[in-house]
Amino acid sequence: MALEIERKFLLGEDPRKVVQEQGLSIQSEQRIEQTYLAIDETQELRIRKITDVASGEQTYTHTFKLGNGLTREEVEYGISESIYNQVANAFGFVALTKNRITAEWESRTIEIDIYDQIELAVVEVEFDSVEAAHAFDPPAWFGKDISSERAYSNKKVWRQLQGDKLQ
Repeated sequence: MALEIERKFLLGEDPRKVVQEQGLSIQSEQRIEQTYLAIDETQELRIRKITDVASGEQTYTHTFKLGNGLTREEVEYGISESIYNQVANAFGFVALTKNRITAEWESRTIEIDIYDQIELAVVEVEFDSVEAAHAFDPPAWFGKDISSERAYSNKKVWRQLQGDKLQ
């Protein structure tokens, strides 16, 4: 399993405005639809449909994550469109949808996620080590550090979208 070391921040401003004001170099923008197949406090199993906004190219992934907060173990691999559709439609769940802007900021890759179903935008930064993550001094425009706040986790937001379907 690969180790994902990531810090997440609550973006308080309009993400498109931030991109302009900070002079971010946009590398890509993707439309993401994700559905969880199994979740508990420390594990998640999900599928994603990822559409490149510029080209329209679609890819599909299946991901397992273990852990919470700053570091998590992750296994992700591609799946076919037919498997994605079969699994995504099996239970009638509502997919969590968002746009992801991947940009270059001060020689670092950042991801800005803009959610559809809730008023939320976050900035994510990945690191090579826990020490580097702790040493990172975010700029004020990143907003509040929500890396360990479960209320902002994708699986928590997705669960709320399901309403009575998970009862």
